[in-house]
Parts: sequence; C-alpha cells; structure tokens
Amino acid sequence: MKHTETGNFFLIAGPCVIEDHENPFEVCERLVAITNRLQIPFAFKASYRKANRSSVSSFTGIGDREGLELLAEVRKRFGVPVVTDIHSEAEAAMAAEYVDVLQIPAFLCRQTELLHAAAKTGKCVNVKKGQFLSPEAMKQVSDKMRAFGCDNFMLTERGTTFGYQDLVVDFRGVPTMRQNGVPVVVDITHSLQQPNQTAGVTGGRPDMIETIGRAAIAVGADGIFMETHPDPSRAKSDGANMLRLDLAEKLLEHLVAIRQTVNKWN
Repeated sequence: MKHTETGNFFLIAGPCVIEDHENPFEVCERLVAITNRLQIPFAFKASYRKANRSSVSSFTGIGDREGLELLAEVRKRFGVPVVTDIHSEAEAAMAAEYVDVLQIPAFLCRQTELLHAAAKTGKCVNVKKGQFLSPEAMKQVSDKMRAFGCDNFMLTERGTTFGYQDLVVDFRGVPTMRQNGVPVVVDITHSLQQPNQTAGVTGGRPDMIETIGRAAIAVGADGIFMETHPDPSRAKSDGANMLRLDLAEKLLEHLVAIRQTVNKWN
C-alpha cells in the first residue's frame, strides 16, 4: 500500500466476513466512491472464513472457495486490491490465488510456519500485533518476515489485552513499530472490542472509533484498518465494534483533515 501525492494515509476496510453475495459489493462500491473523492489509497478487506470464534454456533463463512471467488470478483469489478485472513500454511497458497494481501490474525502473529507460508506466496502480508505482545516484540516478527525473503509487509496495531474483557491502545507503539522500516496500520475497530463476554459474543465500543482514528493519524500511522457494515446490528461477525457504513464518509473526511495538519508539522 502506498500514500497518494497528497500524503494521505491508506485505508484497509470492509465487512468482517463474506456474509452473502450482495454485501461485499455494496460495501466496496460505497468505500470506493468515498476514497476516490478523498484521494485515499484503498484496499477492500473481508475474511472468506472466520476461524477464531467465541462460540461454536458463530457464523464462520459461506464456504472457502465461494468466499474467495467473491473477493476476486470484487477486485475485478472495482479495480482495488483485496485483503483476507489466513489461519494455516495450506490456506496461504490457496488464498494467494485470489487476493492481493494476506493478513495474519493477531492470535497467530508468532506462528513461524504460518509467516513462512505467507512470505513464500510473494504477496504483500499484513501481520497484526498480538493482543499479548508489546510493540517492541514485533521486531522479531519483522526479522522473521525478512529472513523468509519478504520485504513487502505491514504491521498492524489492534489493541492490547487489559484485564479479561477489554483492550487498550498504546499509541507509543506506532512510532516504535515504524522503527522496523515498514508501514504501520492502526485497526480502529478491533481495538475497541470487549472480548470474552459471558454470552459468547464479543462486545465493543463503536462510539469510540473516531477517537481512536484521530489519535492514530495524529501519531503518524501510515494506514487505517476498519470494519464497516450497512447495519452492524445484523452483521454475522463482529457487529458490536463495526462502523456503520453511512458514517464512513464523515469519519474519513475528519481523518484526512488531521493528516493534512500533521503533514504541515512535518
């Protein structure tokens, strides 16, 4: 992912998971219109399958190949890069046939064989910092990626475990992880999760999304990651912390304005 000539951050955004055959196209179409107007480099994100679920009854996807084929169709129709999670070495090669960026979930960021498999595909890789790791510990992840021959990767901050049922974002981690010489992204929706709820469904604080986003841009994040849905209350995964799609334009306008101010300071 690259910045525009205007010095904007880049955006990775979309629904949490491929839910059906209509939702990804609806979301991507709206985000493409917004990011084109604001000159924000954009990549569409959706998981073709969700492996890390709190409850055995949680929705995991519509089928691996079907989900990946829909992601490929989104890329073809809108001309944007697409991003998806992988969870095993076998998934790396399979998903690489359909997408542009392979994403390593936070819980799996230390899995050496998974990182190696992602690197071997030659795709760009986005590694999310584990909720259990310090920003400094991501140097070891970066060293692994380079040892495996991959220089085209990003690191993403998505909050740190705080007690049993909350996350906090330490914004010192953005400049710290940037010292690894790679772009650093801040995930402004997963950072607001409230995991391990007794109901078996993760909670969240979507009212704080703009707060986290503003702070991320202010401290120099290269990119923003967020999940968005036309109606989060009906989303089949992570609805509690997603941004409502009709709020995306105003949020991104605000973040662009902050970025322009930061660029003047620099």
